[in-house]
Amino acid sequence: MAVDEYLFRSLVENPATYLRFYMWKEPTVSFGYSQRADKVLDIEFCRENRIEIVRRMTGGKLVLHHKEVTYSLCSSDAGTFTANLADSYKLISEGLICGLEKMGLNAHLAQPAPKAYIRGNLPCFSYPSQNEIEINGKKIIGSAQKRIGSSFLQHGSIPLQEEKDLLKTVSLLQGSEEEIRITSLSRALGRKITFDWAVPFFIKGIAKTFGVVFQEKIWTEEEVKSIHKIRREKYGNDSWTFGS
Repeated sequence: MAVDEYLFRSLVENPATYLRFYMWKEPTVSFGYSQRADKVLDIEFCRENRIEIVRRMTGGKLVLHHKEVTYSLCSSDAGTFTANLADSYKLISEGLICGLEKMGLNAHLAQPAPKAYIRGNLPCFSYPSQNEIEINGKKIIGSAQKRIGSSFLQHGSIPLQEEKDLLKTVSLLQGSEEEIRITSLSRALGRKITFDWAVPFFIKGIAKTFGVVFQEKIWTEEEVKSIHKIRREKYGNDSWTFGS
């Protein structure tokens, strides 16, 4: 999260586009900027079971990050992504769908979710939201975006495996009849899929969709120091995570 925020902040002085894919060392629950932790997740259960908690700078709803591919795309290129949140969201989804198609999957953009889901505290993968990505009516990629002017950060979760029971427990749905409409790459493809296998397909899909060639970013010592400072002062600080 600190790396994502650093790259987003850097766009002010250095216009660019960055695409990242990463994993999580430990099971982690993230929740949206406008949500309250105590309203959407079981904080005590997470602490007792060594599940990390982080508040995102983006919006959206609660996500369990564990056996997944996490992607992050930030840019100040309004000419490519437009200056509109909904339009840029849709364009990025189309790039991710292209990656899924290269895997042999038939995915498409979802229609608007029920109003009760939009207004409520159900987790992200309860319903596909408009222009999120679904396969056979189940969400396979959940995303959220933060935008200031023409600069934006969008990141999202692509499950490698489904963990419905754990997601229900951390999201206060244990014992609930509420359905979690989630699928995963392993489920959709009928075999175990790994991070290293999946990521190149998404890179190729996004590169094809936008007609670009990616170059590897090399971090400078000063950049790494700045990232650690953001992590220490913000994402490692309970006043950010649990504050209003």
